[in-house]
Amino acid sequence: MAYNSLEEFVQLLEREGEIKRITYPVKAELEIAEIADRVMKSGSASSPSRGGSRDGGPALLFENVVGKQIPLLINAFGSRKRMAMALGVSDVEEITREIEHLTKLKPPGSLWDKLRMLPELAHLAGSSPKLVKSGACQEVVHRNPDLHILPTLTCWPGDGGPFITLPTVVSRDPESGRRNVGLYRMQVYDATTTAMHWHIHKGGARHFQRQKEQKGRMELAACLGGDPALIYAATAPLPEQVDEFLFAGFIRKKGLELVKALTVDVEVPANADIVIEGYIDPSEPLRREGPFGDHTGFYSLADDYPVFHVTCITHKKNPIYLTTIVGRPPMEDAFLGKATERIFLPLLRLTFPEIVDINLPIHGVFHNLAIVSIKKSYPAHARKIMHGLWGLGQMMFTKIIVVVDHGVNVQDLSEVTWIVGNHIDPKRDVVFVEGPVDVLDHAAPLMGYGSKMGIDATAKWKSEGFEREWPEPIVMDEKTKKHIDSIWEKLGL
Repeated sequence: MAYNSLEEFVQLLEREGEIKRITYPVKAELEIAEIADRVMKSGSASSPSRGGSRDGGPALLFENVVGKQIPLLINAFGSRKRMAMALGVSDVEEITREIEHLTKLKPPGSLWDKLRMLPELAHLAGSSPKLVKSGACQEVVHRNPDLHILPTLTCWPGDGGPFITLPTVVSRDPESGRRNVGLYRMQVYDATTTAMHWHIHKGGARHFQRQKEQKGRMELAACLGGDPALIYAATAPLPEQVDEFLFAGFIRKKGLELVKALTVDVEVPANADIVIEGYIDPSEPLRREGPFGDHTGFYSLADDYPVFHVTCITHKKNPIYLTTIVGRPPMEDAFLGKATERIFLPLLRLTFPEIVDINLPIHGVFHNLAIVSIKKSYPAHARKIMHGLWGLGQMMFTKIIVVVDHGVNVQDLSEVTWIVGNHIDPKRDVVFVEGPVDVLDHAAPLMGYGSKMGIDATAKWKSEGFEREWPEPIVMDEKTKKHIDSIWEKLGL
């Protein structure tokens, strides 16, 4: 399902009872964040892979932000049900199964085989973005822009200022012309300048470095709202060669419509609610940004980042300002992260077919802990998986990888804890390596560089040097279990 606007998504949330409209006047400085944090933690968000539709509290539409005319939407993705709704499906696993199906398609041999593949190819072809002449995102144009018209949140008391937290930032590689759409926070300095907080490993940062080598301005557009599938696509760990607009089109089963920005050479979603156009001058000194209350649950420290100069703001006649806050989990971003965990599992299996399942626990802040189950086939197989994952895209940031056997339910943390506590000899089964870590890892001795740990919690084999007998887990026999099932009600328990 493709949404023609964010308003259309809001209307669906309302029909499903998934949103609360708040008319009471509330300030964008700290007050909305405190309300949203309480709501996000009000359900069973500690386990977004299970539970009902309200496992992260309802979405909130603030219609009376003090001193602002534009309403603010937050926690739009904050439940398992709403995350699926945002992607146009009843369950995120539908997208997982579709990707899994595509990975198993064999190259067509006969003419008949080619004809049978036409529906699949037609669907993929329809995912490509399309340039159109006009879009609702440019119904209102501010050529003398003022960022203060936006209800930008100051999220936490120690923040360096107000931050735009959910912008999809469109940039272009100055060498190849390839587009990147990333989600980078933007601290608002004044009416026409912000920071552009992209980490050194991100696509936008690579474009910035290449622009520095070529001289000249780097033109950008930060887009807010529109089809929620695009917000998700901007967070997805896609290879550099895959266009986020194309991936969003694949999810929504319809290509995005794009329009040319008015003051920069960038294409933006025609149905975005708000578009902030501007540029970065690579020759300009970096500027201090932060601190910022981050998704780790701690403040990320102030550091220097490029300055984004706003040249124009365009928006719909009645825009909605889509935003989020991050902090100590569980929060709204848990459901975005869990969607990635499920959607990208089939692609992970393309490289590692032995992987059965993976869990990135939300209290492990996703990049800090990964639990992986495998069909173990040879000695040191678990160690191969650890090193393989550390060499795979954003998995390089995973600080701790725990590998268990295929029979362990990695989504059940009590079972994982039981297995890890019983199956490891710490000296033998723990591996330490050094390499890139997340820039937000405040425990690393150097920014972006530190150590990582792998734990082999699989059953040990003689071929791995384990000479003792490995015990079987305690399980009651089926005959006894069935008999007790048959008399259970008679026991009065």
